[in-house]
Amino acid sequence: MTIERPRDSVGPEIARWVRGVVTLPGVGVDWRALPRGLGQPVLVIPGFMTGDWSTLCLRRFLRLLDYRVYGWGLGQNHGGLRKLLPGVIARIDAIAERRGAPLLLIGWSLGGVLAREAARARPDRVTRIITLGTPIIGGPKFTAAAVQYERRGIDVDRLAASAAKRNAAPLPVPVTAIYSKNDGVVAWRACFDPNPANVVEYVEVDTGHAEMGFSADVYRILASELARASNQSRGRER
Repeated sequence: MTIERPRDSVGPEIARWVRGVVTLPGVGVDWRALPRGLGQPVLVIPGFMTGDWSTLCLRRFLRLLDYRVYGWGLGQNHGGLRKLLPGVIARIDAIAERRGAPLLLIGWSLGGVLAREAARARPDRVTRIITLGTPIIGGPKFTAAAVQYERRGIDVDRLAASAAKRNAAPLPVPVTAIYSKNDGVVAWRACFDPNPANVVEYVEVDTGHAEMGFSADVYRILASELARASNQSRGRER
């Protein structure tokens, strides 16, 4: 399978982001009819070069659905997985101990990679992962951010090899992977998990990459997937 790096993404991505912000109020019309949570803890991990500010709307929406929602609290996601992962794991540990329950993880873009690796480290404290436009194949190689890595003298081929090594290990929890063929930042084919041992459900949306955290369609999918995961988790506890 040939995967090409996205090009000329800035203009279209800005337009789609604006579309998401403009259409987001549409969720407010029907959010009361969406499936609700029962106070389950949800950790939202932001994408490359962003922080908790980028997931504020998403987290507020999930709180309306009765989840206990947390930002990652680690500042800007600078892309260094080895440096960031211990902090994510510590955050999961703290929330799980405080709430006495495993977490649902939502990772946007690179945040989804961190969510997957954290679940490998803490399989007993994570029940499901939901990724939004997350590059699984190649790491940053098949993303618009690859240029930034290369300018910093980082070999993206080496990072792609590291991603392949990570992907060879099965995930201990199921994943819902939301992707878009109109993603101008991450090549959509890179969002597909190459490991057949993993339990992954794919959901296609018609959004841009920057729009995913503000998309009414994505929010409805998240409401459904989180409720389903919560019900499955409760069923196992009985």
